[in-house]
Amino acid sequence: MEIIAAVLFALALVHTFATKFFEHLAHRHPRHAGLFHLLGEVEVVFGFWAVVLVAVMAAVQGGAQAVEYAETRQYVEPLFVFVIMVVAGSRPVLEAIKALVAALARLMPMRGVTAQTWLCMAIVPLIGSLITEPAAMTLAALMLAPRVFRLGIPERIKYLALGVLFVNISIGGTLTSFAAPPVLMVAATWQWSSAFMAATFGWKAAIAVFINATAVTVLLRKHLRDEAPEAAGESPPPVPALVMAIHLAFLAGVVVFAHHPVIFLGLFLLFLGFAQAYEKHQTPLILKEALLVGFFLAGLVVLGGMQQWWLQPIVSSLQPTALFFGALGLTAITDNAALTYLGSLIEGMSDPAKYMLVAGAVAGGGLTVIANAPNPAGVALLKRGFEDESIGAGGLLLGALLPTAVAAALFLL
Repeated sequence: MEIIAAVLFALALVHTFATKFFEHLAHRHPRHAGLFHLLGEVEVVFGFWAVVLVAVMAAVQGGAQAVEYAETRQYVEPLFVFVIMVVAGSRPVLEAIKALVAALARLMPMRGVTAQTWLCMAIVPLIGSLITEPAAMTLAALMLAPRVFRLGIPERIKYLALGVLFVNISIGGTLTSFAAPPVLMVAATWQWSSAFMAATFGWKAAIAVFINATAVTVLLRKHLRDEAPEAAGESPPPVPALVMAIHLAFLAGVVVFAHHPVIFLGLFLLFLGFAQAYEKHQTPLILKEALLVGFFLAGLVVLGGMQQWWLQPIVSSLQPTALFFGALGLTAITDNAALTYLGSLIEGMSDPAKYMLVAGAVAGGGLTVIANAPNPAGVALLKRGFEDESIGAGGLLLGALLPTAVAAALFLL
C-alpha cells in the first residue's frame, strides 16, 4: 500500500505540471470541456488523487481500513486556511490593509502605485509573521491582482512576480514561531520561541524579502497603471471604522485559536452572521476559492500521510549543508510543513541540522503550488490574470528560481 501511495503521489505531482494541458483539451473538445476544466484546476489535483488513494486502499485493504485512515488524518490546517482566507479576504479587512499600505506609500519617494506594489511584495509578507502566512497571501494577492496579475502584462514578468510573492510569503512568516506552517511543526518540540526565530531566521528573511521585492518592482514599474481598474467606476460607500475593527477582531480571534478548530469554526459562523447583517459593507466572500484551497490541502494531507517511509530516511541521513539543499529540493515535491514535521520525529538531531532543515524548507516554499500551504490560495486568487486563466507549474518554478536563490544565500550566511 505504501508503494501504491507513492506512485499515486507521483502521479499527482505530474498532474500539477499538466494542468495547462487539460485546459488546452477543454478548448479542443468542448463536449467534455467541463471535465477537462475540472482536471485543469490546480486546487482540485490533490483532492482528486486523495479520493483515488482512499478508493484503492478500500479495494486492497478493505473499506474499514480506508475509512479509518482518512478519519485519523489531521485536517486542522486545511480548515484553518479555509476560514482565514474568507475572513482576511472580506472587504472591511481588505480596506483596512489598503488604507495602511496607501498611508505608507505616501511616505515613500516614488510613484504611488509603484510604492504600493513594493509594499504588497515586501511588508505584507512580513506582516504574515503576525497574522499567519495564509492571511498575508490572501491580502497580498487581492491587492496585487488588479495591478500586477492582469492581462496586458507579459506572462514572464507575471510569473517572476508570482515567484517573488510565493517565496516572500514563505520566508516572511519566520519572524515568529507560529505563523509559518513549517516552523510551527517544530517550534514546540525544539523549543524555538518567537525571539529565537527573529534573531536566527527573521532578519535574514527580511533582507531577502526586501531584495526580491525591490528587484521585481523595478521590472514591473513601467507596466503599472496609476489607477486601479475599479477607480474608474462609481466608488462603493466607505466601510465604517467600527465594522473594520470588528472584522479585524474576528481575524485576530481566528489567528489566536488557529490550533483549536472547534473555536475558530465557531468564530467563523459568527463572522458569517455579522457579514450577512451588514451586507451593504461587504463584497461577495471568497467562499468558492477558499473551499477549493481547503480541498487541495486536505488531499495533500491524505496523500502525504503515506510518504513517511521514503522521506524520513532521506532527511535523517543527510549532513547539515546537504540537508539544507535536500530540504530545499524535497520541498518542491512535498509540503514543507510535512517535511519539517518528519524532521521533528528524528531523535538527537544537532542544532545546525535543525536550522538547515527549516531554512531549506522555507527557502524552497515558493517553487511549486504544493511547497507551502498558502500557495494554493495565491493560485486560486491570481490565476484569472494569466493566459487560459491557469497558472503553469513550470512557469511558477522558473519564476521562483531567482528569489529562492536570494533566500537560500541569506539563510546560508
